[in-house]
Amino acid sequence: MEYNHADLFEGVADAIGERVALVCGDERLTYAELDELANRLAHHLEDAGVRPGQHIAVQLYNGVEYAAALLAALKIRAVPINVNYRYVENELLYVYRDSDSVALLYDVEFEDRVAATVPEAPALKHLIAVGGRPSIPGAVAYEDAVREADGTRGFPPRSADDLYIIYTGGTTGMPKGVMWTTENLLLGFWNPSLPRPSRPEDVVENARNGGPLVMMPVAPLMHGAAQMATWIAWFMGATLVYTRRFDAAEVWRTIEREKVNSLTVTGDAMAIPMADELARGDYDTSSLLVFVSTGAIFSGTVRDRIQELLPNTMVLDRFGSTESGSTAEAVAGSTPEKGLRFAPDVEDVTVLDDALQPVKPGSGVIGQVARTGHIAMGYYNDPEKTAKTFPVVDGRRWLLTGDIATVEEDGSIAVYGRGSQAINTGGEKVFPEEVEAVLKGHPAVYDAVVTGIPDERWGNRVAAVIQPSGGGRPSPEDLDAHCRRRLSGYKVPRVYAFVDEMKRSPAGKADYRWAKQVAQEAEE
Repeated sequence: MEYNHADLFEGVADAIGERVALVCGDERLTYAELDELANRLAHHLEDAGVRPGQHIAVQLYNGVEYAAALLAALKIRAVPINVNYRYVENELLYVYRDSDSVALLYDVEFEDRVAATVPEAPALKHLIAVGGRPSIPGAVAYEDAVREADGTRGFPPRSADDLYIIYTGGTTGMPKGVMWTTENLLLGFWNPSLPRPSRPEDVVENARNGGPLVMMPVAPLMHGAAQMATWIAWFMGATLVYTRRFDAAEVWRTIEREKVNSLTVTGDAMAIPMADELARGDYDTSSLLVFVSTGAIFSGTVRDRIQELLPNTMVLDRFGSTESGSTAEAVAGSTPEKGLRFAPDVEDVTVLDDALQPVKPGSGVIGQVARTGHIAMGYYNDPEKTAKTFPVVDGRRWLLTGDIATVEEDGSIAVYGRGSQAINTGGEKVFPEEVEAVLKGHPAVYDAVVTGIPDERWGNRVAAVIQPSGGGRPSPEDLDAHCRRRLSGYKVPRVYAFVDEMKRSPAGKADYRWAKQVAQEAEE
């Protein structure tokens, strides 16, 4: 057995095959049933000509088919490629081509976009339509593919160095494929509450000895956080629960019906509507032990509201990235408004200064959060960005996350924000996350995204795009007064633009290109 997700899942399926592995809507599969389904899809892909090392694009909503696709690709040593289901044709074409995908699983409701794009991606030779009969010539229906294939294993040996790619980003440019070996992916995203395995068999034993835990990632599986939550659940021997798409009411109904114990969301964009729905609805949440946010900013006001609504649930804020894995947890009292401070999970996490040397705790020196050890290999098809982001210092390979931070005397890491999004206004740096968190503390603000727009005198000025709450639009003067009580003057937005609905990714990440355009148009 190797530190390979397919090897490990098969080991878990052999150990606890009768336990329920996955629930989505009315579908329920045990570990043994899911393993057999993935075997069928894997053999179909093999018969279609997919070979080890080749890439399989997955353009699906959450569901059994997505989980089976991840497993099937890894079983034949192919590489799953997550595709954002919101992408329009030019974005799809970029991912199809950049990833060199040779096969595609897609939901039939995306067929118009797929049909218009696939002819321009000649490497895509095999299409599998999920949820209906395909109209694209040569495409096969998922139901036919798995029904006619062999449900047993019989796959060649795998390696801990097999490739796993997660496409991420897209808010400041086209997405990039983050490459991992399966061993580093497993250990980089290992659940910090459990002891690290010393051998692959320990993972199976951990699952075998796991209790009847029910875990639910709310984000779409096209986001790395949901995929990693999926593997974590299975390697704990837990029952994994999905909803097909994010709907706050459906999430709470599912939590009540399936008695979910652990819930994972991605920041305010999911936590806010979930809090609103919980406040106005009548749901049994007594099973919920842990509410975790990861992958996006979780502001203090929103976290406090969730805690008030779920007084018997532990609310956690996790820190990490697609490139770094899960690295740290917010310390008590830490919020974006007051200052984010995280306690690292592993010794391999620190802050490096401009000379790429570790920052001395308590020195106040500002640098970048960095991790070594179990980190990604680099970016697919982008050696230049790989070399810049993953430098080798004194023979040791590091990941520079882009998060600007310093190290406190107690060893905790104080994070100011993403360097790529920092606004330079008159020589002062403003981190949008801090200002966004303050704005979302205003009772009339439902959501906020902060960006910089050009200014002749200051270089850039701070601008905020605001989605008001249902209570009416706040005035710029009111927002200004609210911010000035909590922020230094240079951080206060000079421009406010109001929108009916904020544009975010399906996982809740801000679209800063769009926000900048909206803010500039509001000023004209």
